[in-house]
Amino acid sequence: MTSDPRAAITVALERALVGMGAGDTEVRLERPRDPSHGDWATSVALTLAKSLHKPPREIAEEIAAGLDLAGTLITAVEVAGPGFLNFRIAVASITEQLARIVVEDETYGHSATGAGERVIVEWVSANPTGPLHLGHGRQAALGDALCALLATTGWSVYREFYYNDAGTQMDLLAMSVRARYMQVLGERGELPDGGYQGEYVLDLAKEFHVQGADSYRGNNAQAALDTFRNFAVRRLRAEQDRDLADFRVRFDNHYLESSLLEEGRVDATLEALRTTGMVYEDDGAVWLNTTAFGDDKDRVMVRRSGAPTYFLPDIAYHVAKWERGFRHAINVQGSDHHGTVARVRAGLMALDLPDGFPEWVIHQMVRLEQGGKEVKFSKRAGAYTTLRELFEMVGVDVARYFFLMRKSETQLVFDLDMALDQSEKNPVYKIQYAHARMCSIFAKAGGEAAVAALAGADLTRVAHPTELALVKELAEFPEVVERAAAARAPHLLCEYLEQTSAAVNAWYHAGNPSRNPELAVLTPDPELRAARLVLACAVRVVLRNGLRILNVSAPVRMERALEESSAPPVT
Repeated sequence: MTSDPRAAITVALERALVGMGAGDTEVRLERPRDPSHGDWATSVALTLAKSLHKPPREIAEEIAAGLDLAGTLITAVEVAGPGFLNFRIAVASITEQLARIVVEDETYGHSATGAGERVIVEWVSANPTGPLHLGHGRQAALGDALCALLATTGWSVYREFYYNDAGTQMDLLAMSVRARYMQVLGERGELPDGGYQGEYVLDLAKEFHVQGADSYRGNNAQAALDTFRNFAVRRLRAEQDRDLADFRVRFDNHYLESSLLEEGRVDATLEALRTTGMVYEDDGAVWLNTTAFGDDKDRVMVRRSGAPTYFLPDIAYHVAKWERGFRHAINVQGSDHHGTVARVRAGLMALDLPDGFPEWVIHQMVRLEQGGKEVKFSKRAGAYTTLRELFEMVGVDVARYFFLMRKSETQLVFDLDMALDQSEKNPVYKIQYAHARMCSIFAKAGGEAAVAALAGADLTRVAHPTELALVKELAEFPEVVERAAAARAPHLLCEYLEQTSAAVNAWYHAGNPSRNPELAVLTPDPELRAARLVLACAVRVVLRNGLRILNVSAPVRMERALEESSAPPVT
């Protein structure tokens, strides 16, 4: 007997379609929005109406008649509406999912889709010119969750931060710190055009003065500017690393842009591109024929001054990724990098690297609001709220989750009022409360000893519609993880956890002995009690595993969660 009802339905449908001459049609099964319509449904008959020149309901009836469901746990097939096919599954088939969840425990939701293949994920990659802002925060959470999703689905993930520690922005930082340093000395110091205004620049200048006193007064030599640059970059890199670590983000490697120049990789890449015939000179600059690869215009790689534009080192960096043996690469970047995609990809394709290497995940920026009004300014940063200011205010759990709960390609309005709300109106607390309630049930039942005693429970006793609906939600978890990983979309997991926690809370509240004693988990009936404890255990597993992928804690008591909102995830 086939134990996976969805797989059984899919196989039966595919065979029936082959018999109708429509074997190349994709079969898609979905959960009906109305549970009374069954457990699974497909609209494949509506899809075939045009090609088969028949009414979809007639096609649905023909498919239903040709289905071979012998040896499955499908109890009924119904044709509904204009041509939907609805399937009903035996209760035993639904509830047996609980045993699988409890047995697999921490590995439930894991798969081998990636087959151990290596993938390098590069994200955050902020210029070390100031504190991390909210856009960096969204990217930090997004890249970290994406790495976890890929690892959960069987990929060997390598996490990398690319430090843009060379170029014009570094010169502006150095000149800004030097100008503030002169002001600290009581002399006139003019910030350069486009220089950095935040109070942190003054802090850097004061610290530099403490170490070097007035020894750099009036010293405008390039060597002195390099000293200011190196000092500022070192301090800001350390601050960014500290902020990211406190935000629970780690990397396997930090790759420096300056190393590409020092090792000659930029020059070598330029020479390799010249041999392709796609490079030409015009008006004293060196150009790449990016229009040959779909860009809207050709791009300058080397300015008339001899300095490379930003995308030539980017090409060299991705060549280095390829040479390090990575055949799969994902870049998570903000929408301000959107123009980079076509020109870097053109350069790589000119060098015969495959189209699609690397893959880009682009996210929109973050707008912070409180009381319906935008919150913009930070005294320290000068023009924006820093990531640290945010997560110290709302907690790491909330900040991470809010950054993840919307599609990355849409602008995110970070509602500070909702983030500070510690009730179930806050989606993070809604999920955490659901997990904590299951832990509370086990504490009342005797703790972990209660879990060990659940083997052999008659799971068919979990038969109330509220319970069966919850079991179906829990059984969806592995597929949701697969979809979220494949689509590079952690928000799908957020949506699932919120929906599941809503079903959990509905079941929990419905079982309040004062309201509905027949649904109470800790019922006097020992067999029913054991079956419902298995359900509670399965809920705990799914919510914990889902939150762990998002790197959000799964507290066992909400009081503890509120006191330690910035603590590392519970393991």
